[in-house]
Amino acid sequence: MMSPEELARELVATRKVAPLAALGWERGGTREVGGATDVLFDLASVTKPMTALAFARAGIDRRTPLGDLVVEARGTASERVPVELFLAHRAGLDAHRTLYAPLLRGDPMDVAAAVREAAEARRPEATGDAPAEGFPPLYSDLGYVLAGVALARAVGVRDAGEAIARLVLEPLGLGTRAGTVRELANRGVVGPFAPTETVDWRGGPVEGAVHDENAWALTGKGGSGHAGIFATLDAVLTFGRAVLDGLAGLEWLVRERPGGTLRAGFDGKSPPPDASSAGERMGARAFGHLGFTGTSLWIDPETRIVVALLTNRVCPTRDHLAIRAARPWAHDRLFERAAGG
Repeated sequence: MMSPEELARELVATRKVAPLAALGWERGGTREVGGATDVLFDLASVTKPMTALAFARAGIDRRTPLGDLVVEARGTASERVPVELFLAHRAGLDAHRTLYAPLLRGDPMDVAAAVREAAEARRPEATGDAPAEGFPPLYSDLGYVLAGVALARAVGVRDAGEAIARLVLEPLGLGTRAGTVRELANRGVVGPFAPTETVDWRGGPVEGAVHDENAWALTGKGGSGHAGIFATLDAVLTFGRAVLDGLAGLEWLVRERPGGTLRAGFDGKSPPPDASSAGERMGARAFGHLGFTGTSLWIDPETRIVVALLTNRVCPTRDHLAIRAARPWAHDRLFERAAGG
């Protein structure tokens, strides 16, 4: 069986998935890692599980209507929707909006207007008040933009990134190994960051700044609910273990929900015959999340195995898609290594 170090070399040198890769697994207190383990990777949407866990740790009533926490949502289609449905991608919202459009025109960002736009982005078929289980699921960054604002307002901090730091990362001892660019700098950590994409309108190669344009426009060096956290491989594995250890109190986050595999902060394995990015080896109850930059975290509660894969596959361009085939292969190899054969 290939070690994580060998897997990292395979992904970078042979399969050319990304310029940098770090992989590892943990089971029962034993951990094995390899690759660029000292590098801070842009986690992209692997931030979402951290937002969801921060919600749970903040003690926010998940039935709270969004408008009770976010003033900008009042009078919009999302005003009365419970915050849990945004975390579960069942608030009836579009998948994405170009909230950063003013920056493309050379105009300043009106963050309040952008938040209101996200709250108004109800899909045409999602009419009326949200049912108890929500509208049919559609993966939505906009829902997590709003969830991040709600979290920050409830906790009384600047943004979701600061809330995640206080409620999740610092209690786990990860303050110098995970966080937003701003929170890391406050602790004297200024890299090394894995570079991401070369974006002309942002001045060229993006490094030490969040790749996601909406997150960058809304929170700058901070963090939004959907993106903005950077972390080392060790930090991601520690986070995964913390979720696994706390499952008894996180049932509402990880429980299966009707209409698809999306949970609240996590995703589940696609059922057969569909192929899953988690690979074939993990059990049917496994859950995790992917990040657009080339990151992933998967947790198998039956075997108590956690696997993580961090890459910067969007460097120098998001059009590089070798990660799609490499992810399930790498997850299977990590799981086999952790399981001992």
